[in-house]
Amino acid sequence: MIYLLIFIGFLILLLGGKVLVDGASAVAAKLGLSPSVIGMTIVAFGTSAPELLVSLTAALKGTNDIAVGNVVGSNISNITLVLGSSVLVYPVALRTSAVKWDYSFTLFATLLFYALALNGMISMVEGIILFTLLILINWFLFKTMHHGLDEISDEETEKIKQAPLVRSILFIIGGILGLYYGSELLVENAILLAQKFGVSERIIGVTIIAIGTSLPELATSILAAIKKETDIAIGNILGSNLQNILSIIGVTAIVKPIEVTDAFLSSDFLWMIGFTLLLYPIMRSGHRITRMEGGLLLLVYGLYIYFLL
Repeated sequence: MIYLLIFIGFLILLLGGKVLVDGASAVAAKLGLSPSVIGMTIVAFGTSAPELLVSLTAALKGTNDIAVGNVVGSNISNITLVLGSSVLVYPVALRTSAVKWDYSFTLFATLLFYALALNGMISMVEGIILFTLLILINWFLFKTMHHGLDEISDEETEKIKQAPLVRSILFIIGGILGLYYGSELLVENAILLAQKFGVSERIIGVTIIAIGTSLPELATSILAAIKKETDIAIGNILGSNLQNILSIIGVTAIVKPIEVTDAFLSSDFLWMIGFTLLLYPIMRSGHRITRMEGGLLLLVYGLYIYFLL
């Protein structure tokens, strides 16, 4: 029964995330935002919404290891599992700005997250700092990457522009509700599963919960790769990692300070930083991520799981 409820929780999260992304993307398109900006901000926030609700719910229930593990594990799986799978579908060509800005912001946020966690606690003040950085970075992206949709002839973009505004807003509200109830169901039963098998909440957080809440990023990036919209694919992945740290950890710490155990600091955080650094030479090699490099990302993710278990 626990497995069924976890599965149902994941389904509700996925559906809620998709509906939220559809609604938010339609509103963003009506405002004249380019696909790259939508991918790095709106879509990234929407696909990170499951992580936000799960971490917030876990922290409020006193299960900090699930709250932290969810974010760290999701960032690891986004770089390796999600990006690696997307590249196998279709190699990703990169914009110069993806390396210069998207990656730089993501690496900075990752290192800052580790530095703030070193004392074993992400405080309310630190949460405010993280969330303020999110606002400033998004403002910068909107100012520097806003090219408008006049340059875009994509049929999908034109289609979502024509969607009724009321329906888009209802999608956003419905998506948020789905994420809330799905996260409640998922966290409660994940805790029961950990207790049943004597597995630590940290392991549950960085594996089952993290992979499950990364499914929206996986689905969005693979669909973008199939359509050869690689701007959205890479922007979604880097943007989601940025949102995971600045938004999810930031908001959660503001609501309730988060304890970070030594097990995270000596293991999972180092893996997360290592994978983020590994991404740099891959992105710099011809400004293109090949299928071979995608296979490498999947291989190193397998190694992480092997050493973890």
